[in-house]
Amino acid sequence: MGNSAYLKKYVENHPNNKMAWYLLGKEYEANGQAGKAHYCYIQAGNVYEAFESSKIPLPEEVLSGYKEGLMKETHRREKRSRFLRKLSLALLIALLVWIPSAHAPGDRQAMAPAPAGAELGEAPDKAPPLAEDEAGGGAPPVAPAFSGPAFTAIGYAGDPVGTQAEAVGGLLALQRQTDFSPLHAAALGMERAGDWLVWSDDLPVVFGLEKSPADGRTTLQAYDPAACECTPPDPAELKQHAKQWIPQQESLGVLASAMTHYKQAKGAWPSSLQDLAGPYPDNWIAGTDPTMVQGFGPLLAQLNRNDASATGKENAKAVLADGMAPGQRPYFAEPYEIIVDTQAHVLAVVSGNVIVRSYPVGLGGDKTPEGTFVISEKVMNPNGRDNGEFGSRGMQLSDTNYAIHGTNEPDSIGKDESLGCIRMGKKDVEELFDLVPKGTKVRIGKGIIPKLKNVPAERFALGDRQDQTNPHRTYHWLD
Repeated sequence: MGNSAYLKKYVENHPNNKMAWYLLGKEYEANGQAGKAHYCYIQAGNVYEAFESSKIPLPEEVLSGYKEGLMKETHRREKRSRFLRKLSLALLIALLVWIPSAHAPGDRQAMAPAPAGAELGEAPDKAPPLAEDEAGGGAPPVAPAFSGPAFTAIGYAGDPVGTQAEAVGGLLALQRQTDFSPLHAAALGMERAGDWLVWSDDLPVVFGLEKSPADGRTTLQAYDPAACECTPPDPAELKQHAKQWIPQQESLGVLASAMTHYKQAKGAWPSSLQDLAGPYPDNWIAGTDPTMVQGFGPLLAQLNRNDASATGKENAKAVLADGMAPGQRPYFAEPYEIIVDTQAHVLAVVSGNVIVRSYPVGLGGDKTPEGTFVISEKVMNPNGRDNGEFGSRGMQLSDTNYAIHGTNEPDSIGKDESLGCIRMGKKDVEELFDLVPKGTKVRIGKGIIPKLKNVPAERFALGDRQDQTNPHRTYHWLD
């Protein structure tokens, strides 16, 4: 199918995709069809302005008559034959540059829209320091640039136009949502599993935006040779930074989830990290790590700022852990949740539509209850030792006799041999114990998560562990 025909069909099915409208306009312009190109650019709106560094021409003669003709031509055979990926990525990689004042296309990761007239380097709704909260107004200063790369992650498979648009939108939103404008932002690619995206410890770098500190101009670079049909630059250095960013985001996801569950239970945010990392039964988290130590204060400030914004009061911005763009929000915006699929014998940790981990489990067939629960209790060595029938870790489901725990019968994993509890292998249950806080939602059902195993080469583990045993209780879960 010709490139124009493909794009016309695409915008017919996705009329709100501004990037696709822009690419179709470039195709028409290359073919000398200026009127149709102008119409497409009008539909592209701020995407056109971003990449062309100019306002959209709006003569009335351009607007009249083109939409009907454009849609009628959707099903006609295109005379010219070009490959979509070659056009779209060649256009973007070679010469697509935008002015800093351009607004980004909409993206689900954007925390808030940039104020009218704001430059990309400015922080949206930027808060002044605490000492100046009562000071007078005035335009916020332009935020300085951050030299280290900032990251986001996107689904990367299937339709090239949709993937490209999502990547560009995510990267522009990432630049806009940070308190400091990063000079380099990169999108990592997650595989798709149905409606789910699969997180990994080895996500490839697929797109990048690089901003010149001299003139503020930013260019897009593709790093997938198959997508751009080119020889892209070596992303090795970016991958090294990404290798640090990925576990940082997992830690911040644990921290943010724990703070949310703590507030749900206590009615207030924790005042310190120690409020979350207390000995049993106050072990909301199983320990701490440097990312949590550095990230707690800034994350608490952001949460308080969110609370205060509802009343029109804002607190100070803050800086997250080393290696992250200052003010960058944690990637996992939704608390971690556990999903157990009794049909697939899989336990997954998810945030929104992202599968963070996926483990094989042993179940009890019809004895395993379906429904929604929460992790009400977390205990180490529930049998008083790490090799008992419940293994080295146990996590009780609400006020029931069911739990997620280890086992001294590893051959039962993947089978229905328990009395209803959820059995896990030793390494899996110990990682899960560190990954999900007390209060985590647990959903059990059939056909609700893909059957896959998703564990990293190096398991997630917290340090600085507190006492999480309970010598005062003998557990009688339905193993």
